[in-house]
Amino acid sequence: MDKSTKVGVLDKAVAILDALEIHPLTLNDLSDATGIPRPTTHRLALAMEQHGLIARNPQGQFHIGGRVEELAEAAGKTDLARRSLDILTQLRDDTGESAQLYQRVGERRVCTAAVDLASGLRDTVPQGAALTMSAGSAAQVLLAWGGDNQPNVPPATAAFSVQQLQSVRERGWAASIGEREPEVASVSAPVLARNSRALAAVSISGPVARFGESPGERFADRVMEAGRQLAAV
Repeated sequence: MDKSTKVGVLDKAVAILDALEIHPLTLNDLSDATGIPRPTTHRLALAMEQHGLIARNPQGQFHIGGRVEELAEAAGKTDLARRSLDILTQLRDDTGESAQLYQRVGERRVCTAAVDLASGLRDTVPQGAALTMSAGSAAQVLLAWGGDNQPNVPPATAAFSVQQLQSVRERGWAASIGEREPEVASVSAPVLARNSRALAAVSISGPVARFGESPGERFADRVMEAGRQLAAV
């Protein structure tokens, strides 16, 4: 299918990205693969490298750059929220508690999807609500899986330490009792990308009186399973 937009520079840049999708290429090979003259390929490749869209390995070959991976991850986060409702609904029904999906936006975590109990005492977090990264099990999860192989450093005002985040990462879930609000408890698990960073945190929350003193023991397995299901959608 012809994907030409008649915007020549854009079409050539996309052709370069398409050519690099499978494996790295030298400048000459890239010119041959795209049919773009070598001087033009060189000029575009340098500009795309400047923007992080492509990069070069130690052998001088061009390959897809880190900025493309960042954009792909952002697109995945947007799509994830839209596709999460069935799994969140099942999680709510299985646990009897409100279920949410949180994604990190800067120094806040945003509830991008939520399914509440129809009635009774419940914790309601509106979709679009921006909450602190200093408290709550979802904040712990997003920070614990925020780095490549280790947690991000929590804010100075956090109710938890980096050592606690390391423990969260090792066991695969986080729980909080009265961190965000005095009478609210929650259990969260990560939705992991291929690079093992958190795309999101899936959570359940409700009254402390109903969650008990060890909410992780009651709910962690089911919440972690929801996280795995969301990572696979």
